[in-house]
Amino acid sequence: MKEECLICKAPLEYLESDILMECEICHKKVMSKTRCVNGHYVCDDCHTQGLASIVGVCLSETSKDPIAIIEKMMDMPFCHMHGPEHHVMVGAALLTAYHNAGGEIDLPEALAEMISRGKSVPGGACGFWGACGAGISTGMFISIISKSTPLANEPFALAHQMTAKALGKIGEVGGPRCCKRDSFLSILSAVDFVKAHFGVEMEKQNVLCRYSSQNNQCIGRRCPFSAAAAL
Repeated sequence: MKEECLICKAPLEYLESDILMECEICHKKVMSKTRCVNGHYVCDDCHTQGLASIVGVCLSETSKDPIAIIEKMMDMPFCHMHGPEHHVMVGAALLTAYHNAGGEIDLPEALAEMISRGKSVPGGACGFWGACGAGISTGMFISIISKSTPLANEPFALAHQMTAKALGKIGEVGGPRCCKRDSFLSILSAVDFVKAHFGVEMEKQNVLCRYSSQNNQCIGRRCPFSAAAAL
């Protein structure tokens, strides 16, 4: 079994209702349903420390392949097997690949907006909201490139359609959660969506997971990216 709690490496548990918890790192007190079996809690801000370092990676990146880009982020020290950092990384990888494929956006400005929006989606949203943050991140990506607002017409529709498509793919596979699997499913859905609706063609690859040994809840052959299923 691999580590889950950032403090003691013990497995996590999810409660039925929010309770007041104190972050073991910054000592901030917040309401949450998530802690380890030994009672430790780490807030989302502390869990995503170092996330801002992805900006430098994205601005120096030339690839049009968002899977390749997000895998570079996943290999960075700040990124854990699971966590709310993925809610930002999916959209950031897509923004970077979209820009490199000819999409007309101000990339530094777009990345700053993606970080701001993505960090607002809490860890555990996949199980408690019925909407995985990786899937929501694709809708944020579309919203940013289309300049959507709550009063927009077509951009409003496209952002919702994108989120729905990504969440649909995640729902087809089912649980338990895997932030890597859900990130890949969301990105691949977005590549097809952007080609169809924006005429910008990002690169797309066949994904083969290399993270399964780090995931205590890996679903094995049921995962579309499983090395075992590919044999």
